[in-house]
Amino acid sequence: MGRFDGRVAFLTGAASGIGRATALRMAEDGAVVVGFDRDGDGLAEVAGLVEALGATVSTIVGDVSDRDECHAAVDHAVATHGRLDILANIAGVAWGEHVADVTAEGWNRMLAINVSGVFWCCQAALPHLVETRGNIVNIASNAGLMGQAYTVAYSTTKGAVVNMTRALAMEFAKEPVRINAVAPGGVVTSMTRNYSMPDDVDFSLVRPYMGFREMADPAELANVIAFVASDEASRMHGAIVSVDGGLTAG
Repeated sequence: MGRFDGRVAFLTGAASGIGRATALRMAEDGAVVVGFDRDGDGLAEVAGLVEALGATVSTIVGDVSDRDECHAAVDHAVATHGRLDILANIAGVAWGEHVADVTAEGWNRMLAINVSGVFWCCQAALPHLVETRGNIVNIASNAGLMGQAYTVAYSTTKGAVVNMTRALAMEFAKEPVRINAVAPGGVVTSMTRNYSMPDDVDFSLVRPYMGFREMADPAELANVIAFVASDEASRMHGAIVSVDGGLTAG
């Protein structure tokens, strides 16, 4: 018996990185996996891997920054599989830049994906999750818990996810649903491999949030996400779980 047998998990950002690893981990634990991502080729690859594990999977190509697409994707998942038990908001973007170089286009894109996308999926999923006594796991970041030079836009979005999680948890405190967040430090993904920073940064400002340990593997984050989404974490509600190798401990 897997801990997610009979349960349906809707994962944003499922085509790569933490989302891909979480799809595989939840499939191993018996979940029906629904992947939502704009990368259709990546979703197809993940779907093949999930099916190889003997699990059921469906994929939806779409944009988390679009409210209508988020609602339609959640509705499609429920119509296809009959229920929804877990929402994991994993999709995100990140880059570094000087404050003076932040553009309206970049700022709006960062907020649309990292904040609005999380909210639209939560808004769409919550009625179904209340019905199934399900739960939400949002992906925040250590950047949402500490100030970081050259990441003002990104830190703003992840701070918003932290407090969105807490506010949702309070609004639904009397409902049979759990809402939590996981806050990673650095994770080896395509996002971090392609992460851009200005050439002239002052590394004495960057060093405090680089930490003292190596970056995490996506599978390590998937393990934590799966735990928080499971019945083993039944008393967790409104929690922000740091998984950053001690980065925000001191």
